[in-house]
Amino acid sequence: MKTLDDCRVAIDSIDNEVLELLNKRMKVVERVGEIKSDSGGAIYRPEREKAIIERLSLQSKDTNGLLNDKAIEAIFLEIFAVSRNLELPERIAYLGPEGTFTHQAAESRFGAMSDYISLGSIHSVFKTLEAGRAKFGVVPIENSKDGIVGETLDLLSKSSVKIVAELYMPIHASFATKAKKLEDITKIYSKDKGFGQCREFLQEHGFVNIEQIPVDSTAKAAILAAEDPEAAAICSHIAAKLYGVPTMFENIEDEHDSSTRFIILSDFKNAQSEHDKTSILVKLHDAQEPGSLVHFLQDFDSEDINLSKIESRPSKGKSGFGYWFYIDFYGHIDDEAIQRVLNKHDGEVTWLGSYVKGED
Repeated sequence: MKTLDDCRVAIDSIDNEVLELLNKRMKVVERVGEIKSDSGGAIYRPEREKAIIERLSLQSKDTNGLLNDKAIEAIFLEIFAVSRNLELPERIAYLGPEGTFTHQAAESRFGAMSDYISLGSIHSVFKTLEAGRAKFGVVPIENSKDGIVGETLDLLSKSSVKIVAELYMPIHASFATKAKKLEDITKIYSKDKGFGQCREFLQEHGFVNIEQIPVDSTAKAAILAAEDPEAAAICSHIAAKLYGVPTMFENIEDEHDSSTRFIILSDFKNAQSEHDKTSILVKLHDAQEPGSLVHFLQDFDSEDINLSKIESRPSKGKSGFGYWFYIDFYGHIDDEAIQRVLNKHDGEVTWLGSYVKGED
């Protein structure tokens, strides 16, 4: 039977082997970066990363490994992020400030080593990408409770950047404070929605009559709580950690099934995979004719293409009321069935991106 010291020695030895193998991997990655630099190939390949994770997950199951799918994904997403930075350091713009859920989403895909730009609006993220000041952008596009983010859709409709990936992230609120006891708290900071989403928690802990101060972001709430030992913040876990505010309670939201869908934007086209989703913008020429949208959608049905979302937006044209439609469906823009449908509607469809579908 091994003692604790024996186990530690064994772990140290294994860690040395892991480090040696990672360094070998990075040498290959370095060569991949040189090849891509010469050919102009994309550094971020979500379909390739998903295929690697699936292969390793299957291998772990076949060999009765202790690492499950989520553990393998968490480990290798960070390895991929480090690898990309060795291939070609890239800058990532995101809807800030630091410590927001968008920041957390960006780091989950691009790792802690990447060069991040925190921007004050979704519009600024798009403009930064279009000007070439960043390679990737991360913005929210919809929330399971609050619905679509209209600004993101409107900007997609007129921007040259494309959706290259999506990810779904559960949204959990933390209660962070430097106060030693709950009775010492005299004020709570959060976004205005944060108070409503955590009403039951506030009632259960006697905070209903405590001053509740709405601020611009959960990150700002954490900053203010960090400066005042009698204050608390309802904020993201990453914000509490980033600004050094101890987390007293986790997952304090009333409903625990809230999640946000984020999209990653860039300027390249993904290769086809077996798990693709495509987003398009549809502006029908005969939009005022009865059944025009139904006839358009029937073309997808006849080709067995599964739609996952359809959202209407005001066209903001000069002719009064009018709408265009944002549509997600499963498949890649280069799939033959999808090409047959879209060729029937030349001039009516704007392609917004094809990418590996995320897991909700």
